[in-house]
Amino acid sequence: MPPAKGLRVSDMKIVFMGTPEFAVASLDALVSAGHEVIAVYAQPPRPAGRKMTLSPSPVHARAEAMGIPVRTPVSLRNPEAQAGFAALNADVAVVAAYGLILPQAILDAPRLGCINVHGSLLPRWRGAAPVHRAILAGDSETGVTIMQMDAGLDTGPMLAMERVAIGGMTSPELMARLAEIGGNLLAKVLADPDSFPPKPQPADGVSYATKIDKSETHLDFMESATQIERQIRAFSPLAWFAIGEERFRILSAEVLRPDDPANGGVPATILDDRLTICCNPGAIRVTGIQRAGKSAMAAADFLRGSPIPPGTRLS
Repeated sequence: MPPAKGLRVSDMKIVFMGTPEFAVASLDALVSAGHEVIAVYAQPPRPAGRKMTLSPSPVHARAEAMGIPVRTPVSLRNPEAQAGFAALNADVAVVAAYGLILPQAILDAPRLGCINVHGSLLPRWRGAAPVHRAILAGDSETGVTIMQMDAGLDTGPMLAMERVAIGGMTSPELMARLAEIGGNLLAKVLADPDSFPPKPQPADGVSYATKIDKSETHLDFMESATQIERQIRAFSPLAWFAIGEERFRILSAEVLRPDDPANGGVPATILDDRLTICCNPGAIRVTGIQRAGKSAMAAADFLRGSPIPPGTRLS
């Protein structure tokens, strides 16, 4: 993404497009590097909290705090939105987890096009939920790719990439790490574009990260213990099970050794007084739990006040 002839990188007018907390680090990186962010696009405020009050997204709130004009169109497909975007005369648009599809008219409007901060090692996990899907699949590593955008779904040429080991991180922990990496990598690319020539994505290894459905957060203990533990980390802090009509969130858990005696039993039942749950195969031991409407607690503390007896069936 070389700048136009005679245009210094520091002179570029940038439009930033992002919505969730993941994108805030990239916006901060642009401002910290001294770039002129002439406008921020974010998704419209959504109802939040018990009173369902309209609340701005993290990027929206951060941009307002910085004094940057914010636009929140519901769609970019209508002529009015596209004309308003083009009238900004931006040199480049930077996109990070914006959440809206960019039509060709938007992609073509900035003189240097649009670049994207994507939370995966492309071409693996193109799409909406790359962090969650990487954890669910048991990937050992993921990372951030800075790419030029085209009309496809995360198919454009790559400018830069940085890897990170997943280890035992939850999705919020991993997203925070990738957000930091993404902001730093974005700043490097914009500071010296000539050092990051575009490279086509490999044809092999393509996978798609579909959006997380709420039904996926309900744990099915007919799955293996290894997979259940991945689901707990991927859906953190929303993974849940029920006892009767009452829901409980599992915030953290450990997979027991295959030779642990507690591994024997009927899947989806409590095996002991330490909140060990039989899976298929294996077992997990819950270490962090949250009762519906209550505060998060260590499992040991929870059990002192609300013991769950062995043999209890989970649903």
